Amino acid sequence: MSGQVQGKVALVTGGASGIGAAIVELLAQEGATVVATDIDELNGPELAARHKKAGRNVTFLQQDVTSEERWIEVVEEVGKRYGRLDVMVSNAGIGIGVPSIVQMTLQDWRRQTAINLDGVFLSVKHSLPLMRKHGGGSIIMMSSLAGLRGAANLAGYCATKGGVRLFAKAIAMECAQVGDGIRVNSVHPGIIDTPIWGKIPTGASGAGQNAPIDPEERARFAAPLGRAGQAIEIAQGVLYLASDASRYVTGTELVIDGGMFAGGVVRQQ
Repeated sequence: MSGQVQGKVALVTGGASGIGAAIVELLAQEGATVVATDIDELNGPELAARHKKAGRNVTFLQQDVTSEERWIEVVEEVGKRYGRLDVMVSNAGIGIGVPSIVQMTLQDWRRQTAINLDGVFLSVKHSLPLMRKHGGGSIIMMSSLAGLRGAANLAGYCATKGGVRLFAKAIAMECAQVGDGIRVNSVHPGIIDTPIWGKIPTGASGAGQNAPIDPEERARFAAPLGRAGQAIEIAQGVLYLASDASRYVTGTELVIDGGMFAGGVVRQQ
């Protein structure tokens, strides 16, 4: 099947790399007009240029998702260029790990919350009016397996991603109540092999050092399927939620984690 989101206009935050870039690519391949936003002003324009060369309709806009003023500008720009917004993918996020919550600074806590939770709130607040003008659409919020269960050393991250999960459910009910045709769901990746693993700061105790995490090695032991996921596998889940194939799906979470949330296995040698 191709053209699953043909004619739709999608906005993807954190779209310059990793899972976000995979989402941008797949939605564009499947016929959507995609606006990718990110703070990364180096990779963002390159991504858009690469897609345009391939004949896909992808535009890049610089955006700090914690800025409400910038949210107003971005949504206005989407409205002026395309006249509608059908898919909002709130993907931008960061992870900050610390050896203990007592070592996490309030500054790091607030920075992570501002991006992971405030940014999602702002995406909904400012995209809903434009989506409602044309009879609905799909809002997809990127949570995490850490939004479903606790993880040592990632308490702050878990708090934000758990908040995203319930925020998605609440907005799904709000949209259903008014009958605006907008579906809202959250996506919960497990261990996915993306560059973010080399960028996770270790907070106050890390002195600017990056945590040396090998996602493939970690997934080999933690994921029942025995491997790390790939960004395209998350993007395929997002495509489903963005498309009309999921028209009866709202207020739920799509877990893509190689079986981690279901339980654990002892693999036979």
